[in-house]
Amino acid sequence: MKNYFLACVAPMLMVAPAFAADTYTMDPEYTIPVFEVQHLGFTTQRGRFDKTDGKVVLDFEGKTGSVEFTVHTNSLDMGSRAWTIHVSSEGLFNIEKYPTMSFKSDRLIFDGGKVVAAEGQFNLLGVTKPLTVTVNRFACATNPQNRKFMCAGDIAATIKRSDFGMTKYIPTVSDEIKINVPVEAYRN
Repeated sequence: MKNYFLACVAPMLMVAPAFAADTYTMDPEYTIPVFEVQHLGFTTQRGRFDKTDGKVVLDFEGKTGSVEFTVHTNSLDMGSRAWTIHVSSEGLFNIEKYPTMSFKSDRLIFDGGKVVAAEGQFNLLGVTKPLTVTVNRFACATNPQNRKFMCAGDIAATIKRSDFGMTKYIPTVSDEIKINVPVEAYRN
């Protein structure tokens, strides 16, 4: 009888952790990446991308999870039409050839019950490189307006655009780009 019990329970224990993870879909209305770059050594220019999609899988008990995030570069907005067209062109974001950029995590880093960072692969202009992003203000709760359960946080990273082949105008336009993404994602 004891062996029969173990034979029945053991497979359930191996499957149990899979049920602990929840999947969240990023809300594109509130997940809007912005970036900043030094221009001519005088000013900081900022741009944003208005179209994103992604999902997050979180297993708080196992302190594991994953992130898949896509930014549609053809939704670039620099605040003026001429500047947007210029930054969208070949040699910079080249949105006709590369309409998306993406991040896919290899692992999430937890501090207690909170996600504080993600290590993964960032793809820009067809080049993929390792990238670690920090997660600030991570929290999960029920949204008081729509009553849906969500997790959210502010994501930050810094890249060198030359690492991805975006070398046009360096050093007049800085090689370093700071990226900030407020992420709000709802549990499916």
